[in-house]
Amino acid sequence: MSKESKSLWALIEREIEAYFNEVDTLPVFPKVDSNRLFKDLESFHFQEKRDPEEAIQFVVRHLRESHLQTAHPAYFGVFNPAADPMGIAGEWLVAAFNPQLASWTSSPFAIAVEQHLLGYWSRKFGLPENSCGTFTSGGTEANHTALLTALTRHFPSFGKKGLHGLAGIPVLYGSKETHHSILKSARLCGLGTEAVREISTDSNQKMKVAELEKRIRQDRKEGFIPFLIVGTAGSTSQGAIDPLDSLADVAERENLWLHVDAAWGGAAVLVPELLPHFKGIERADSITLDAHKWLNVPMTAGMFMCRHPSILRETFSVDFSPYMPADSHGSSLPQPFQESMGWSRRFRGLKLFLAFAVTGEEGYCKTLRNQVKMGVRLREMLSEAGWKVLGTTPLPVVCFEGELPSEEIAKRVADSGRSWITTTHFEGRTVLRAGIANYRTTEKDLKTLVDTLSAVSRI
Repeated sequence: MSKESKSLWALIEREIEAYFNEVDTLPVFPKVDSNRLFKDLESFHFQEKRDPEEAIQFVVRHLRESHLQTAHPAYFGVFNPAADPMGIAGEWLVAAFNPQLASWTSSPFAIAVEQHLLGYWSRKFGLPENSCGTFTSGGTEANHTALLTALTRHFPSFGKKGLHGLAGIPVLYGSKETHHSILKSARLCGLGTEAVREISTDSNQKMKVAELEKRIRQDRKEGFIPFLIVGTAGSTSQGAIDPLDSLADVAERENLWLHVDAAWGGAAVLVPELLPHFKGIERADSITLDAHKWLNVPMTAGMFMCRHPSILRETFSVDFSPYMPADSHGSSLPQPFQESMGWSRRFRGLKLFLAFAVTGEEGYCKTLRNQVKMGVRLREMLSEAGWKVLGTTPLPVVCFEGELPSEEIAKRVADSGRSWITTTHFEGRTVLRAGIANYRTTEKDLKTLVDTLSAVSRI
């Protein structure tokens, strides 16, 4: 390694260490002058070389000064957690070795690591030993994969003839709490968003099973072809968990694919006392889980797991490609280019592998349990301070409201720089939402949020 390279790595290491040591003192939501930001970038016209250390420090300064600091323990937004140090180390190694995860021939260790992780999580969810799976760019790609595999299983001609070869219009079902990536996926599959049937929810934001059954019967009567139910295990807005066991009963009775989007909430299956809330997830045909949410690894690392061992190849395999290794065709070894949307693909699983190897399952369980405890405590503190706490969930998401409009309160909290919360919808109105997204969040940070809320509400 050259002297210049060593100096650059040392600089990056120092800057990362300084950021983590100082992030608590930074504004959670910095005030950004967009004109100045673009003006600063104009100096990089690329007609002349810049000093490497100068370029790195320019980037670090703007990352510190202009980004929402999701690593801050007073960040209470959607699940963009502080990155685990071993996850960061994994990203460094992947960038340096740059493995290409298209075929087993080119990257056997990387592919084996990802399959090992997918097997571990499949077992945690209760799926069969021979389940298949793939890492994805995130929950959206995993949910898109669910739609494609369900279409392929329900309509064997879909892969060759597409929707034009079907006898009717396929439709799928989710609740009003279902992640909107399902709508995007329906569009990308060529179904269109009108193919997604929105089922209403009860007072705990769980899908109404009786209404689901009624809508399926109605659609069949009108000539539509139901093929998929999407259950949610930890909604983004309110942490809702659908009645998965009942949804599995309906799916089995109606011969439909059951996909469970557990992108952030699914990590809770590591905590024994939370596992009963996920009863029925073991009956799902497929499951989405994002490691870059509640498992604290850097963006991005989604996972798709499925109980049908051959369905990924049925969905994504292509005829012989002369530029791919000859032994990748017809091989029983995992071949990602034949089993996923991607072709060239990054080694996303290493950061999760290293994080779990060093922290261990019990360490993760302890961390998640503490975040759930922080969620309970935040509910108590908000109630004690006079805020109206809404809904119930075993997961660390709290919806609440005060006397001022929620959008105004959220803006004032953000402008304070002391905390960050978001808004969402609850029973038709806009309310405040705070999620415990950071493993470093303590009761001190909860107090900062509640004090800030009280202060901005008096203005």
